[in-house]
Amino acid sequence: MSPEDLQLLVTRTMPYGKYKGRLIADLPGNYLHWFAREGFPPGEIGRLLQLMREIDHNGLSYLLKPLRKN
Repeated sequence: MSPEDLQLLVTRTMPYGKYKGRLIADLPGNYLHWFAREGFPPGEIGRLLQLMREIDHNGLSYLLKPLRKN
């Protein structure tokens, strides 16, 4: 993980699926946990989903608040 990854969580949107167009940082925990059970997609999107799942699972989502643009 890099600091740039944290910024991507609040700027990158989900490119497909039920939550297409939603910021990765705003994806619901149950959706992130589903990926953890079923497997994360390859590449950057999978890496970001995995990171967001860890942040959500550990109750650290508040750390992303300062990175969000108003």
